[in-house]
Amino acid sequence: MELGKILIFDGAMGTMLQKRGLGRGVVPETLNAAAPRAIEDIHREYLDAGADVILANSFGANRFKAEKAGMEVSVMVESAVKIAKRAIGGRGGKYAALDIGPCGRVLSPAGDLGFEEAVGVFAEIVRAGDAAGADFILFETFTDLYELKAALIAAKENSRLPVFATMSFEESGKTFFGASAESMVMTLEALGVSALGVNCSLGPAQLGPVVERIVGAASVPVLVQPNAGLPVMEEGAARYDVTPEEFARRVKGFVRMGVRFVGGCCGTTPEYIRLLKKELSGMEAAEIKNRPRGGICSPSKQLYFDRTTVIGERINPTGKKNLQAALRAHDIDYVVREALREEEQGADVLDVNVGLPDVDEPALLAEAITRIQASTPLPLQLDSSFPGALARAARIYNGKPLLNSVNGKKESLEAVLPIAKKYGCALLGLTLDEKGVPRTAEERLAIAERIVAAAEAAGIRRCDILIDCLMMTVGVQPDQAREALRAISLVKKELGVKTALGVSNVSFGLPNRPLINRTMLAMALAAGLDAPIMNPGDAGMTETAAAARLLLAQAGAADSYVAKFGGKPAEPTPAEEEAPAVQSAILRGLKSDAAKAARELLSSREPLEIVEKEIIPALDRVGKEYESGDIFISQLIQSAEAAKAAFDVLREKMEERGAGGLKGKKVILATVHGDIHDIGKNIVKVILENYNFDVTDLGKDVPARAVSDAVAETGARIVGLSALMTTTVASMKETIELLRREHPDVKVIVGGAVLTEKLARRVGADRYAKDAMETVKHAGEL
Repeated sequence: MELGKILIFDGAMGTMLQKRGLGRGVVPETLNAAAPRAIEDIHREYLDAGADVILANSFGANRFKAEKAGMEVSVMVESAVKIAKRAIGGRGGKYAALDIGPCGRVLSPAGDLGFEEAVGVFAEIVRAGDAAGADFILFETFTDLYELKAALIAAKENSRLPVFATMSFEESGKTFFGASAESMVMTLEALGVSALGVNCSLGPAQLGPVVERIVGAASVPVLVQPNAGLPVMEEGAARYDVTPEEFARRVKGFVRMGVRFVGGCCGTTPEYIRLLKKELSGMEAAEIKNRPRGGICSPSKQLYFDRTTVIGERINPTGKKNLQAALRAHDIDYVVREALREEEQGADVLDVNVGLPDVDEPALLAEAITRIQASTPLPLQLDSSFPGALARAARIYNGKPLLNSVNGKKESLEAVLPIAKKYGCALLGLTLDEKGVPRTAEERLAIAERIVAAAEAAGIRRCDILIDCLMMTVGVQPDQAREALRAISLVKKELGVKTALGVSNVSFGLPNRPLINRTMLAMALAAGLDAPIMNPGDAGMTETAAAARLLLAQAGAADSYVAKFGGKPAEPTPAEEEAPAVQSAILRGLKSDAAKAARELLSSREPLEIVEKEIIPALDRVGKEYESGDIFISQLIQSAEAAKAAFDVLREKMEERGAGGLKGKKVILATVHGDIHDIGKNIVKVILENYNFDVTDLGKDVPARAVSDAVAETGARIVGLSALMTTTVASMKETIELLRREHPDVKVIVGGAVLTEKLARRVGADRYAKDAMETVKHAGEL
């Protein structure tokens, strides 16, 4: 493919199928076998309109939909690609992309789909599309960065085709699962995509701010495929509100901004593509000016290596008996508490090491990382001397991690560098080799040079390499502080890479260690240290780091320094306040702690009192933090599950006494007839259940009659309806009308990607919920 020129992608397949009367209630990918001529004709219409790239009709061709349709994934995918290739025929400069969307299930810990199962789901699609002759792979409409990483790993392991990837963003600038534009760019570039960007969810006007952020961060070509605006209700049906003319003008603005690949998503047709082609006539692709930036990220928080970065060192069992005991007892809540404490103390990155001789280190490290990532947005440093543990941890990490570590030994370089490259990691190199830790700065520089050269040869960018010049205790080797400082300066000057240092190692065995540590930190920062590995709970060291950022004129340092030390103390975070034990456990998302605290309270208080005065206030607080954007969906779910653990303890006590009082209110959930999407509904179900609602989930593509019958059977007084496509808003209206006739007391809450407050009123709903927490709020009020 010619990645250096403007390429025009096609528009919506679903919209075109619906215009032909083929879409509603049908799995579109089954039409590759049932109506191949219709699919080919749609492709030809887009090609005739000027599209350079057409997407095979394979968006939802995964095992879950294939099983429901009674077809094989390989048949769905191969037929889709072959139809697209046949439509192109002998047209030169045209490409057929294997189009792959989300699999429709939510990955754990938020959902029930395991990471490796997700990789397997996407691997089946990739293998079939590659074999059928696709020109490249496009992963599109993803909202969970974790699922997209699973998909990209599947592509890496099963194909050599170029890979493009786009995600869907909300007007907040985040995806549904809380991923930021910058974290998406950082993660996807590290995983080796050829192009990245945004599609679906919004019209071109609403996508402008997030496109600007993506273009400002990306060092690879950017792809943008907006919807045809936002949905509106007109004469009983939903349509999109942006005309082809306006669409073409606005998308041209993206090309001027630096976007290289453009097309359309929901609601767009060949007319949109024809006018876009005309609007872009004669334009040249803009040069990509961004240079790669070193950094690491979680889905919601990115950290660039252009400022002093404090790496918290407390999750490491060396010399920590309590942590050792917790790891041996498989007490992951203890590990999460340590992570949250370091976050509160000001760490920028958390080092995570679970290495003990009597544990399954790969499994334990992976589990610890998964639980920590569900509770804090801080990026992580994956720390192990065992390459097998590093590989497993890097594979399942959500985002781009820092890998600790590789060293100058040949076997270390050969084992660790491929892991860092495959899984898109930044790399920490230790200046030691077969001879151990050198005494002089020059010898450490020589090892650093070998590590950097080998890493770059393996495809790891220099901006993603940090070198740890290794601090030894001056109590045993008095000259080692001086040599470490010299080594930092030499590495910075000669190699131009960032540096790290385990600062507190300097003071082992000496009195008044905090004094030595903070003095060493100040001297190391002056020598050029970028990333001190230290205890963020040491006030003297954190204050020194904050002052150094200020004195080095780092971006934002003045404001953060004043906020930290000037005037009125900052308001305490929820975790810092002296919250009761049950509330604290819920706020932190600690299930075992919540259950234990609830059990202890039962010795002095009644279950209903604990619910009213402890659990509900904590959940209210979590809900407000989610609504304000202070926490994201994974943290919300962890807190909700902690509340459920407390509820379960209280319910058990009530049952022992033969009393009621904690039985949840009944709610029916369904995705309406004709709509086969249910990720959002599944998240709502999890949250409602963890808020003690009794949920009956009817699934997706549910007829109105089935919803009404379920209400009659269960006695539920609240129904939640979901729709993702404009064409199925009519089904939602029909369902609500039937409920009004047969169950006039039932209250209806609606939601979904195409729904708005105005549309909710037009279909007759009682409430519109933009997300899971609003659903909980409305259900509680109703």
